[in-house]
Parts: sequence; structure tokens; C-alpha cells
Amino acid sequence: MSPEPDLDQLRMMTKVSHLYHNRGMVQSEIARQLGLSQARVSRLLSAAEEANIVRTIIVPPPGLNSDLEQRLESEFGLLEVHVVDATGEDEKERARTLGRALANVFEIMPIEDKNIGFTSWSNSMRAFVDVLNRPHAKAKHIIEMLGGVGKPGVQHLATQATESLANLTDAAPQFLRVPGVVPSVSVKTAILDSDSFARSTLEALNHLDIALVGLGNCEIRSEVMAEGNFFTEEQFAKIRELGAVGEINLRFIDKDGRPVVSELDDLVIGVTLEQVKKADRRIGVSGGEAKRDAALAAVRGGWINVFITDEETAEYLLEKGPAR
Repeated sequence: MSPEPDLDQLRMMTKVSHLYHNRGMVQSEIARQLGLSQARVSRLLSAAEEANIVRTIIVPPPGLNSDLEQRLESEFGLLEVHVVDATGEDEKERARTLGRALANVFEIMPIEDKNIGFTSWSNSMRAFVDVLNRPHAKAKHIIEMLGGVGKPGVQHLATQATESLANLTDAAPQFLRVPGVVPSVSVKTAILDSDSFARSTLEALNHLDIALVGLGNCEIRSEVMAEGNFFTEEQFAKIRELGAVGEINLRFIDKDGRPVVSELDDLVIGVTLEQVKKADRRIGVSGGEAKRDAALAAVRGGWINVFITDEETAEYLLEKGPAR
């Protein structure tokens, strides 16, 4: 007897069933849209029938958000949306819930010979690595997209997460073991002039196939971030005055997702918005009230095209809608 599918598996079964039965898409089209193999789509359809999801109509199991996901995909032109229930969870619990959802998506994503950008300092991304099962395919590189931020302990956890993800995907890690934020352009130049490994990693960011990006709200995230290799509250206040409501790996955007250019860009050692946009699949993970405007800006600007979030954030995005 087969084990009962978990909530994330049920969500994917429901999504594939909707595309096949309600939208009339053939399996090869579904595979292309969701980044799956056609064989995987076929298995999901069969599993949906066994789980009684497919009857005369699509019947989402209790606790799923397929209608909400489909509305977000249609409204914002996203490739894929996964909405999780994180009601009543604190920040750490929500990060783990979102990380588990990302792991479910990633485990069935084609990664063969792909260059995967990774935001190792994100709590949700580290939670994703903690629960990830070894995918069947072998990736090419796992590339850190931002230098170290925060206290040494945080940077150590980030390095461990990158190494773990590389091991799980049989990929070569490319670390960016330099400060994520520097005090001046001259310091940045000196660091990069003397570190060929950092220069190589920054060059590799021009060739991303998948980007696992970090979203922030232009504020100091926690005390561990406030004491090293990060922007100050004064710097964040100035960038907010210029219209920034969010940032993608410390690259700032306004409420409609437009880049907010300032001298702070020159102090970051990490991926640029232009490099992020080159990736075919740009996966953002974000939840909680504090980051809703940042998530909305990232979606409006097209900086992410796969979004994993909680119900409240999803409803907020639908209420505000695309940029006008």
C-alpha cells in the first residue's frame, strides 16, 4: 500500500490536475510550464485520481490554496505559485514552513547541469536545505549570490547551507567568502583585486539558470545583522526616502518593482538585479506582514517568477494588484 501523500504533494497533484482537466492543457505543456518532466506529470495525474482529487471537477483537499495560487499566477503572470498555511506561526516557524514548501518544489524541478544561485543567509533558504531530499538529477554549480552578512556565526551557518545544498545536488559549490556590504568602494576594490575566488563567483552569476533569491524590507533583520557587513539603519532610512520598499539580495526596488539606484549599490558584493533577471526560474520565498510590500514589489517588477508565500501575503498581493 502506497504511503499517504503529504500536503505539498497534494498541492502539486491538484495544480497539475487543474491544468490538465480544467484548462485542457496536454501533459507536455504542463511539463514545460511547471518545469517538470512529462513522466512526472503523468504520475501526478495518476496519483490525483487515486487520492480522489479528480472527479467530475477538481476538488482541492482541505487546507490547500489552489484557487488562490491560480489567481496570483494569472494576475501577475507568474510561472508558479505555492501558498502555504502559516496561521499563528512566529517568524522562525514560518521560515521552516516556507522552507519545506520550497523543498517540495525543488525536488521535482529539472536541475540537470544547471547553475543554481543560492541566498545562503536567508532563514527560509537554510530551512529548505535542512529538509531537502536528494534530487535524482545532478546540478552543475551552487553559487552564493551575496557575500557574508552579520556576525561570524551567521556566516558560518550560511557556508554550511551552501555546502550542504551542493552535496545534496552533487554540484560544485562556489562560495562568496567576502563581506556582503563594505564601507567604501576603495575597500571593495581592494578585496576583489586580492581574491580571485570571489571574482570567479561574481562572474559565474552571469550564467544562472535558477536563482533562489532573498527578499528584504529595507530594514535591519535582527541583532545579528546589525553588527557586521550590513547596511546601517541610517543607510536604510535614506534609501527608503528615495522610494525603496524592498530589496532583492540587497538591491533596492520601489513599490512597482523599479530599481532604486543609489551609492549603496556600489557597496554590495553580490548578484545584481540584471544578473537575477537572466535566470530562467527566479524563485522567491517570503511571508509575514513585514515583508508584504517587498514581496509585492518583487512580483510587480518581474524579479521573481516562482513565488512561495503564506495565505495572508497572497491575499494582500491580489488586493493591491499589478503595477498600474
